[in-house]
Amino acid sequence: MTVSAEDTIANRISRVLAERIITGALEPGSKLRQDHIAEEFGTSHVPVREAFRRLEAQGLAVSEARRGVRVASFSLAEVQEVALMRSVLEGLALRMAAPHLTPFLLDRAEAVAQACDAATGIEEWDEANRAFHKLLLSPCNMPRLLAEIDNLHAAGSRFLFATSRAGWTPRVDTDHRAILDHLRQGKVDQAVIALERHVKRIGEKPVRYASGKTGAAFALEG
Repeated sequence: MTVSAEDTIANRISRVLAERIITGALEPGSKLRQDHIAEEFGTSHVPVREAFRRLEAQGLAVSEARRGVRVASFSLAEVQEVALMRSVLEGLALRMAAPHLTPFLLDRAEAVAQACDAATGIEEWDEANRAFHKLLLSPCNMPRLLAEIDNLHAAGSRFLFATSRAGWTPRVDTDHRAILDHLRQGKVDQAVIALERHVKRIGEKPVRYASGKTGAAFALEG
């Protein structure tokens, strides 16, 4: 089956808009205008509507009757929901991946954990943190599960970038070390418990948006 041109364009539009939403370039509640986006990407409204559906499936946009499509807002309850889903799904993925985690893979994860601790900015930290989790979970060989975890990480990145307006503080993540230590010792249950606890850490910071509005932003810190 070939991928249509419209589907390819929809992929590109959804990817670009997701990046803008995740990094905070598009603020919560801001309207996504079909005509403006179609003009920007030089396309019709059809792939734009498909891109919007994909953003809604990721929890990054919402469609409202008579109001169109807007960037999804998020509350503490939504952050807690993502944290709980991540803890359950990542715990399952790690349990299934553990028998396939070789010393080589654990060494790679250790190097990424060190890069995470050495990060000097939010984007660098987020990239290294996501890489750490992916290295440990990918050997589960459950693509649907991993795809859902990726979506949750994208939502978590959005929460994280929202708090970055209040400044970035370098951190040393002792949870990463604990998870790796348990895995090296063959203590899978303890590693899963440490991971589940790790991904449920939530921080809060005051933020000021580009519009001048102020509020509180909550973020997953694991």
